[in-house]
Amino acid sequence: MPPFTEIIPYVIALAAAGMLAGVLAGMFGIGGGAILVPIFFHVFGILHVPEEVCMHLALGTSLAIIVPTSIRSFMAHRQRGAVDTQSLKGWIVAVPLGTLLAAGIAAVASSTELQLIFALIALGLALRMIFNRASWQLGSDLPGNPIKFAVGMAIGVLSGLMGIGGGVLNNTFMTLYGRSIHQAVATSAGVGVLISLPGLFGYLLAGWGEPGLPPFSTGYINWLAVALLIPITLSVAPLGARLAHAMTKRQLEIGFGLFLITVSLQFFLTVFA
Repeated sequence: MPPFTEIIPYVIALAAAGMLAGVLAGMFGIGGGAILVPIFFHVFGILHVPEEVCMHLALGTSLAIIVPTSIRSFMAHRQRGAVDTQSLKGWIVAVPLGTLLAAGIAAVASSTELQLIFALIALGLALRMIFNRASWQLGSDLPGNPIKFAVGMAIGVLSGLMGIGGGVLNNTFMTLYGRSIHQAVATSAGVGVLISLPGLFGYLLAGWGEPGLPPFSTGYINWLAVALLIPITLSVAPLGARLAHAMTKRQLEIGFGLFLITVSLQFFLTVFA
């Protein structure tokens, strides 16, 4: 490990990222993972964590932090009556199952492959949000099973491979079927709970005994980063929820899309630079 004086700047960077992640969790229902994963990836690299496990460790640690953040964000949105609880009940099996499958895939995937998966999905969703039109709808209401179950599994798999709370995917799914962005954001906070809990255990087991992991790690989860960021993200998540309900649908869409483009480009540069 580097000297403590060299770690201080990265601790400060992680703390700042935690504040932003908490606000984003409440604002977009994303759990904060989309900002934490790229920052974790770079910070772990600077701290000399082997490149082969950097991305895996970033994904697992992000999901661990999302657990309390998603719960706090979900409770804040539920108090406003904006959550589609019926949809959440229908995904109690599908979403966690997909997330556990993602942990299994991550266990055999390379760091570069995981980075590209993250970047490609984020970019596609960003373009959809920015150039969204009211005519871009697949139906007037959410589909029933088996389509809904399959979508839930897909959200779990893709979110687990991105280390996110599922908001980026659930927001798109719900708005394509006529639901408001505000309800989609609120419901996504609940989806984050269904993803982060099994994701935490999945990445813990997937990285069990893996060589090269830094101190205070169990599997692909670094508990030092978790302990540092959880209090910060929890404290600011309700602020993000208040901001979401103060913004228009179009403001949320554009802001969400620009954020995803920034994250996507960062990973493309890392892979191809």
